[in-house]
Amino acid sequence: MGYYTFMHNNLLINILGWIGGVLVLSAYLLVSTGRVKGNSVPFQSLNIAGAVLLIVNSAWFGAYPSVGVNVFWIAIAVYSLVKKPAREQP
Repeated sequence: MGYYTFMHNNLLINILGWIGGVLVLSAYLLVSTGRVKGNSVPFQSLNIAGAVLLIVNSAWFGAYPSVGVNVFWIAIAVYSLVKKPAREQP
């Protein structure tokens, strides 16, 4: 892999990681301000999407503890959606 390709891939992976972080933080902001409920589909969807992007970033850079945390983050979100889906959206 050439230097340009390596740097281009790193930039892309970093952008994906930052987007993932923004999605997770946006979910937290929305639930903390009462704009969405903690068991709502929008909240859990933001968490899942953000965690997936953070997994991509963490795995690329070898940050495996972060990968593990985000795998569990996704599992909790999916469990919440399957167990008790929100019927009402604020």
